Amino acid sequence: MAKLPSKYQWLAKEGAPRMLVEALELYGTLETSGKKNNPTILAWAKEVGKDIQSVYTADSIPWCGLFMAVVAKRADKEWPKSPLWALSWATFGKKVPEPMLGDVLVFTRQGGGHVGIYVGEDDTAYHVLGGNQSDKVSIARIAKSRLYTTRRPIYAIGQPLNVRKVILTSDGSMSTNEA
Repeated sequence: MAKLPSKYQWLAKEGAPRMLVEALELYGTLETSGKKNNPTILAWAKEVGKDIQSVYTADSIPWCGLFMAVVAKRADKEWPKSPLWALSWATFGKKVPEPMLGDVLVFTRQGGGHVGIYVGEDDTAYHVLGGNQSDKVSIARIAKSRLYTTRRPIYAIGQPLNVRKVILTSDGSMSTNEA
């Protein structure tokens, strides 16, 4: 895992939810520019299995859904039928009215959607740990107005005690298109 920015270093001490922990392990993974591909990202498609590897053949293909699928797999969670499509994550887990630490956030954007994990919020944006955010696994601020739905993983032995609303400062730029 690459080093988290100072304002998010507290996340490294969170021992749960498991999807958050798994996602943090991938922090900093970069898409390869040009015609080459990052073998790590392509390996995620193989790891997820099913027909994903035959569909996901280059890291130039949007990969936020692939990132979430490998995180869900490593956390022993069921992922949606078509995980590469961000909006498919609107069927993941269970719908909840208010996002909290470790929840899956599904956003709309011009031409599609985006999916990532809630790590906090400020007055106008959610702070989202996700893949394919500026071509890497990173934390980005995404406008609250773009939120499509919030989904909470199904916890087999009960919801972790640290699943909570997290209020953060609003410094930093706002992501407008994660394609």
